[in-house]
Amino acid sequence: MTIFHTPQMRLAVGWFLVFSLGGYLAAGENAYPRGELLIEPAELAMGQAPRHFVVLDARPREQYDRGRIPGSVWVDPAAWAKAFGDGTDTAGWSARIGSLGIAADAKVVVYDDASFKDAARVWWILKYWGLGDVRLLNGNWTGWKGAGLPIETDAPKPPPAAKFVAAPRRPRLATKGQLLDALKDNTLQIVDSRSHAEFCGIDQQKNKRAGAIPGAKHLEWIDLIDKPTQRFKPPAELRSLFQAAGIDLQRGTATYCQSGGRASVMAFAMELMGAANVANYYASWAEWGNADDTPVQSPQPPKKP
Repeated sequence: MTIFHTPQMRLAVGWFLVFSLGGYLAAGENAYPRGELLIEPAELAMGQAPRHFVVLDARPREQYDRGRIPGSVWVDPAAWAKAFGDGTDTAGWSARIGSLGIAADAKVVVYDDASFKDAARVWWILKYWGLGDVRLLNGNWTGWKGAGLPIETDAPKPPPAAKFVAAPRRPRLATKGQLLDALKDNTLQIVDSRSHAEFCGIDQQKNKRAGAIPGAKHLEWIDLIDKPTQRFKPPAELRSLFQAAGIDLQRGTATYCQSGGRASVMAFAMELMGAANVANYYASWAEWGNADDTPVQSPQPPKKP
């Protein structure tokens, strides 16, 4: 195990805060309305992660085995994606989450190396099952390595199991029925997080039908992220992106993609920017595009800003 508070460590963290974090916040317009949803690599390191947080690594297992944030626990986002189902398996999720050493009062940080697509899915599932304090690591593994922070390469030890009782937060999950009802009375803003080609019906994937949910606003999930740094874009840029897409952060919203992961990134970013009522249509286009009772439209390709 690497010790966090060496002189070299303090120096690395200090310079990282001055040049990276300080410069990044200066580029933004004020701060994120809900900045507590993110944690910076330097902040996590200074907090001595194993003592204060359960840190989850959502990268592929072979990458985790080669090197990780000290004390982090591997989580399999693909397995979690398949296991979520309809969000009713409280016993299964109580055991699954508890097996990672997560108790009801735990503070959790999740990171990946995939522009948050996997980490945000884990974040959303944990929030759905009732965990209060779950954050994403701004910069992901790229930010941690780039800051010269400690890396653990010893064989990981399984965490001691903790008692966790899953309690679903139903408002976080949107269903096909709710969206069908919303199309009748316009009570819900629908946000499509997929690619332009998917939204416009050009890329059908493996679905019976291609296109979009009628009236959906479109903003591709990856546009929220600065890919080279693996950070969420500054507040002013996110605000402009949402405005350009016609997305109202004050409206009740359901996000969707193909299978819930990219929609989780969108839901996170909207909450980061202050949205208070965001649900994830987790079944997404895998359900909607293959159902017989759902309307589909193929919009004109939107103009990129």
